[in-house]
Amino acid sequence: MAEKIAVTLVPGRQRNTSISAPKGAASKPPASPRRVKNAPYFWRTLWRERWVYLLFLPGFLYFLAFNYIPLLGNVIAFQEFSPYLGIFRSPWIGFANFQRLFTDPMIGSVIQNTLLISFLQIVFAFPIGIVLSLMLNALVSERFKRFVQSVVYLPHFIGWVIIISVWQQIFGGDGFLNHFITGLGGQPVNLMSNSLLFRPMLVLQVIWKETGWSTVLFMAALTSIDPTLYEASAVDGASRWHRLWHVTLPGIRGVIILLFILRIGSILSTGFEQIFLQRGAVGLNMSEVIDTFVYDRGLVNGDWSFAATVGLIKLIVGALLIFTANSVAKKMGEEGLY
Repeated sequence: MAEKIAVTLVPGRQRNTSISAPKGAASKPPASPRRVKNAPYFWRTLWRERWVYLLFLPGFLYFLAFNYIPLLGNVIAFQEFSPYLGIFRSPWIGFANFQRLFTDPMIGSVIQNTLLISFLQIVFAFPIGIVLSLMLNALVSERFKRFVQSVVYLPHFIGWVIIISVWQQIFGGDGFLNHFITGLGGQPVNLMSNSLLFRPMLVLQVIWKETGWSTVLFMAALTSIDPTLYEASAVDGASRWHRLWHVTLPGIRGVIILLFILRIGSILSTGFEQIFLQRGAVGLNMSEVIDTFVYDRGLVNGDWSFAATVGLIKLIVGALLIFTANSVAKKMGEEGLY
């Protein structure tokens, strides 16, 4: 008989069935649950979520190759670096480049221009995305809402070279605006070369280019607000303004604080390409910022070590600003960046 089945029936108990394997057959022990339980948690999680990590890998390699590994090059800030000698043979000079930084005659105006332009962008450009997203959210027609959102989002994909060219064709000396003014008998004006209007023009360009991108982020946050909160507030007699102030804004407050912290961390970065393309028309006194200053000293004049020193100080200050802003947000009861 291939198998012998023994069935025992005991009154008041469950039926027990035992099956004996045929003679000569090798018996396989059951998988030990202890062996599975004691497997390394990291490798089990990595294998279980392998497809997620596979999608994450290209972005990780990009930031590793172009953001984190280049940080090692900041060592030349402590050297008198020469491209012909390389990092390993260039002489070490300690903190001499840092002393040069704080005694440079141009560094005061460079920092002033950078902070002033960043302040104007934070005060005027940053809230525009919030206001526009609230206005779009109040629209009833979904088709019109998507159309407006697509129109304002489109400039985000246009490079600064094209944008500056468009502004030059409109507000430049031979642009559309001057043709319109002279056609009415007025005197032509070149807004692009006016040093007093240079900073406001920068802010307007940033608003036109980047407002659509921030609107997408705020609109995504608005969709996460529970609609029953609006219904309950309407039943309680809350007006549109009260629903906006007590429901909508608190619902997107986390995203606002997150983006604000990131903007504070990049306060020393005002956009190299945008300013570099326009600084020739207004002069360095109004347009020289940290990014263009590093470009001039490093690539144009060949002072690599001094340019790396300025970049290192900028990196440290930006990190400290992010940590400080995040700590303040935590103390105020918000989630913050991390």
